[in-house]
Amino acid sequence: MRGSAPPPPDAVRPGRARGRRLGAVGAVVSAALLVPLPPAGAAGAGQQRPESLQQAFARAAEEYRVPRSVLLGVAYLQSRWDAHGGAPSVVGGYGPMHLTDAAAALAAAPHHGDGREDPRGDGARPLFSPVAPLSPGLAGAGGTPWRSARPALPSPVPERLRTLERAARLTGIPARALRQDPAANVRGGAALLADAQRRLGLPPSADPADWYGAVAGYPGASDAATARTFARDVFEVIRSGQRRTTDAGQRVVLPASPRLAARPEQVRRLGLRAPSAAGVECPASVACESIPAPYRKLEGTDYGNHDVADRPRSQKVRFIVVHDTEGSWETTVRLIQDPRYVSWNYTVRSADGHIAQHVPTKDVAWHAGNWYVNSASVGIEHEGFLAEPDAWYTEEMYRTSARLVRYLAQKLDVPLDRQHILGHDNVPGTLPSTIPGMHTDPGPYWDWAHYFELLDRPFQSASRAFGGLVTVLPDYDENRPPYTGCKEPGAPCDGHGSGAVRLRTGPGERYPLVKDIGLRPDGGESTTDVNDTGARASTGQQFAVAGRENGWTAIWYLGQKAWFADPWERPASVPARGSVVTPRPGQRQVPVYGRAYPEKAAYPAGVPVQEVTPLPYRLPAGQRYALGQRVVGEYLWAKTFDPAGHRLVRGKDVYYEIQFGHRVAFVRAADVEVLPPGR
Repeated sequence: MRGSAPPPPDAVRPGRARGRRLGAVGAVVSAALLVPLPPAGAAGAGQQRPESLQQAFARAAEEYRVPRSVLLGVAYLQSRWDAHGGAPSVVGGYGPMHLTDAAAALAAAPHHGDGREDPRGDGARPLFSPVAPLSPGLAGAGGTPWRSARPALPSPVPERLRTLERAARLTGIPARALRQDPAANVRGGAALLADAQRRLGLPPSADPADWYGAVAGYPGASDAATARTFARDVFEVIRSGQRRTTDAGQRVVLPASPRLAARPEQVRRLGLRAPSAAGVECPASVACESIPAPYRKLEGTDYGNHDVADRPRSQKVRFIVVHDTEGSWETTVRLIQDPRYVSWNYTVRSADGHIAQHVPTKDVAWHAGNWYVNSASVGIEHEGFLAEPDAWYTEEMYRTSARLVRYLAQKLDVPLDRQHILGHDNVPGTLPSTIPGMHTDPGPYWDWAHYFELLDRPFQSASRAFGGLVTVLPDYDENRPPYTGCKEPGAPCDGHGSGAVRLRTGPGERYPLVKDIGLRPDGGESTTDVNDTGARASTGQQFAVAGRENGWTAIWYLGQKAWFADPWERPASVPARGSVVTPRPGQRQVPVYGRAYPEKAAYPAGVPVQEVTPLPYRLPAGQRYALGQRVVGEYLWAKTFDPAGHRLVRGKDVYYEIQFGHRVAFVRAADVEVLPPGR
């Protein structure tokens, strides 16, 4: 018998040891760290052992007279102490201390720049052609540009993108070592903090509170609010304490210092500007500025790059959509200010978590490629690249983004779950013809589990026994399915943690991947390409269980049975509880839709009827799919520059959102019945 034996139905699965989970550190750990460190290279029984990362922090702190907790806290907010194998972040930051090197920092390819996707997603307007579309050779599946384009650096290059160069001068350590050797990288970061303390005219105090200004200036923020936010976050990490096992298997501990004071007045010594936050919709816990997207009339009846509306009085916001920019902060900000480009509501910067708002939440941005979703959503771009797994996101970006989403969810009454917080890669196509062109960001390397922990909504087992639903929840660090196409078509991607599981037609690796007839109407096979969502389920998504066998779990997916590895000892899912939909008795199969539009009779004179066109998929009798939200069919007719010409059409037909595949979908309530939990 291959695989592990299935557990009894009422058994309890073993605990999920998530190495990346947040956690406070107790007094026992603090006491343990007071034990003197052995000399470098010392080991028992005459064995030579490389210095641990914990020791590297201690030695760098002692060498540069930086409090150890300050060094650990800054590194945690930059990298969570990971080294990423020497690969750069999305802004060319290396190692635990995120030392930046502009030569590797930026890419020229914009997120919506290949000219093949209509981000507005509405046939009432002609397909939008973004400025300076890329040549076909630079675009990959789903509209994601290949990273073969030459990097485009701003001129002059900001100092925040050149900290590795400065660390090399301060330490005498070669740049290559600062990139590749975590211990050298930590020394470089300590040298930068010590130099900042000296520049601020402050002594190298043993009290962490006296380093507030140096910490605030570390990520190179251009404004005082962002610098202050970063320092506040670092000091909160020091107060609460942290511990985790890094991507290299190193156990690192930061003892809690709950009584740590702060010196926020030191931020004034940095001489940074105070950005205007007038009119922004952001929580007080983040640094946010307004960089508005222009609402301007163009030639003839054309206009860009969003629609003025009156949400939530006109329409309810139902979704928050997570994107990545596929380009640098500088490129993204330049494009959002071009009236001929497209739009989104917010952008989050990687190095320091700074946020810019571009479109008010009351208005409709053009970002998701599905007009129904656009008109009922807020879009948030994150500086990054889905097809570069080691172009990683900083912890500060994850944290400030999560605070923004929590704020928006409360303000707009959006539930914090994966039926409402979508990736761009979870947004369905509008018609059969648009499915292959839908975008695939933020992709399989976005850490949804950690993100929802920061949202205070961690994914958890809903019951002690296996039920009718599961929540996909692989261990991000240990789950490393092979992908191809990150750097060029067909080439293997570097190994990296992932929040996605791969789906097959049977319970074993020998079975082929399930097919997606929407992506490949000719019946072609799914692939392991990083942009191919045809055989993929993602962390937090819920599916109805269709079977279990030999350490594999089957779910209903795109109208078929799909299997993923889910062994007893290393589970990739947890039991879930919730309602499901299934075809009404007597229905052999029911259609599935990519948008919930009203029935024909609901349209007033002057507003063209939008066809309720099903996608190529079907939901067969006997299959069940996790129920999301209930919505009444609606369509926003917005074709004129003057919003007085817009019309909201709301019908009587009711739809249910379901988790149908990797993307969500909609079914008409008249076609299905809802089964409560346990049935």
